[in-house]
Amino acid sequence: MSVITREEVAHLARLARLDLGEEELDHLASQLDVILAAVARVKEVAAEDIPPTSHPLPLTNVMRPDEVRPGLRPEEVLAEAPAAEDGRFRVPRILGEEA
Repeated sequence: MSVITREEVAHLARLARLDLGEEELDHLASQLDVILAAVARVKEVAAEDIPPTSHPLPLTNVMRPDEVRPGLRPEEVLAEAPAAEDGRFRVPRILGEEA
């Protein structure tokens, strides 16, 4: 038994403002029928006593905790820069901006 008819697919296509040809309607009707039948099978298996889950296995956070570590001092960083001025990186001017 078909779950969705060709006419229903045509109606949905009109609502979605899709211009589907005759072949496309037949093709989509059969594909949607298979999808809806699969959903119906899952619905039959789902039991009331089984809680919904997002994942079948319990997940734990695999990230390590944040820890503060010393970083580079500004002088060390600027010493490696091609150009520095007033404690900042010096870069070429772009887009004709004025200082």
